[in-house]
Amino acid sequence: MAQVQDFWNFAGHYWWLVFPLFGMTMGAVNARVKHREVTARRRHKEQLELLRAKGLAAGGEPPAALAPATDDARARLTSAHDAVTHRWLEYELDATKLISYPAMSDGRQPLTAAFLRAKKVADNLRPAADETLSPERLREYREAVTDYEVAFDVAEREARRVKDAAFTADERKRLDTAKQLLTVATDQAATSNERQLAYKRVREELDGLIWLSDEAVDGLEKKVALELPRGSTQPRPSTTPPEPAV
Repeated sequence: MAQVQDFWNFAGHYWWLVFPLFGMTMGAVNARVKHREVTARRRHKEQLELLRAKGLAAGGEPPAALAPATDDARARLTSAHDAVTHRWLEYELDATKLISYPAMSDGRQPLTAAFLRAKKVADNLRPAADETLSPERLREYREAVTDYEVAFDVAEREARRVKDAAFTADERKRLDTAKQLLTVATDQAATSNERQLAYKRVREELDGLIWLSDEAVDGLEKKVALELPRGSTQPRPSTTPPEPAV
């Protein structure tokens, strides 16, 4: 008891130390976050360099995005571009995959943000169907598609590694509940009322945790009951997914 009393006596006389100690603590937290972001960017760069090195290794067939600028180079590049976009849409349009790997839709995650930036660059550099590409223009697009491929691979591996680790225990419980209810909501063996009730609960559990695109909601509703009765769906959120830092 005497030690506790001594502590409170000390705190009463030196209460002003709370402010600099708080500042030091917040500074340490911000430094740790900054360090994680720098590490993520460095990892992305290393993965990109590794892929290029492998593609140029003797005897190996380079990836489509690294192939020489032959007559059909444009077709191979646009095909590689579309393949990555298709893999990304599998997450954007599938509620089950988003619940399992929520980092893939979270632009606040450094590696996901890097992927979204690479996607934007590749999309902007994609040539029009009737565009004549110079060797320099083709090289620029090739590098953008390569960056896009690598950034997606890195972001996907990280999302599958961390899964829902960024959420609190209560939030993870809500995600697990939503995943279980989603099974009922898309089970055609269940009654219509059971599917609709489960679907409503899924939307409630995900509210504020994971943003579902309109396309994902439309696909989910079709799985739930072909056409839900009017007024049975939850209002769609008006918020948009967080923009990645540029």
